[in-house]
Amino acid sequence: MADTFLKVEQLAKRYAPGAEPVFEQVSFGIERGEFVCIIGHSGCGKTTILNVLAGLDTASSGHCFMEGREIAGPSLDRGVVFQGHALMPWLTVEKNIAFAVKSRWPDWPTGAVRDHALKFIELVGLKGAEHKKPSELSGGMKQRVGIARAFAIQPKMLLLDEPFGALDALTRGTIQDELLRIVQATHQTVFMITHDVDEAILLADKILLMSNGPRARIAEVVRNTMPRDRTRLTMHHDPQYYRIRNHLIDFLVTRSKAVQAAARDEAPVEVTPGLDEPAAPTVHAAPPLARVA
Repeated sequence: MADTFLKVEQLAKRYAPGAEPVFEQVSFGIERGEFVCIIGHSGCGKTTILNVLAGLDTASSGHCFMEGREIAGPSLDRGVVFQGHALMPWLTVEKNIAFAVKSRWPDWPTGAVRDHALKFIELVGLKGAEHKKPSELSGGMKQRVGIARAFAIQPKMLLLDEPFGALDALTRGTIQDELLRIVQATHQTVFMITHDVDEAILLADKILLMSNGPRARIAEVVRNTMPRDRTRLTMHHDPQYYRIRNHLIDFLVTRSKAVQAAARDEAPVEVTPGLDEPAAPTVHAAPPLARVA
């Protein structure tokens, strides 16, 4: 894993000395251009892991490296989008994004900053709304602004904490499609928290499954073997979709609790349920017909 873009080694977090850790022995890698989702029950520490990767929190033990350098605080190399849009309410859409662009490139002239901001406003489908303030936008539009702002600083890695969790299903689906299109066009590296199994199957190249907390850990790494050009409208026609989906749901409903109680020194296994052939149904011989006297 020497050339792995992002490398997490034996991460653990406890909130008081001597307290039981929320998670421990968390290790994984992300390759450049890879889209990775992490799934687990509430309380297993997913957001804390993301905050450590963002440099907004520190682990109790363990290390995180990006391009061989240890993460030790926030950086514009890592863009973050939270479930709440976190826009500045007194600024327009354009100026919210321009503020981030100016922070990234402080020597740029005003015209260059504006052109760059407008490019990403158009990229997320908000052309015509650049002069509106957040109070004039729907929830979905606010999240698009947050995504545009994160992409506009051209980070080496994008961190998403359930960015679509508060949106209605139709809006969520539309923005998922837009995110997928932008990521494929920019080859962006992404780490995303989600509770939506279908969202993970649509977006992710790799899905990390966490056991229940406390002492949560990554139990499995699920490799998504479906074609990369999948869409929300077509992916359910692929037999792999149901195999992967059933595997994820089985883990969340049944196995996540069992894994929590199992041995903790085992490395997470990488699995490819999409390639598993379904078990052939068992055929039982029909009982002999009773003779009628």
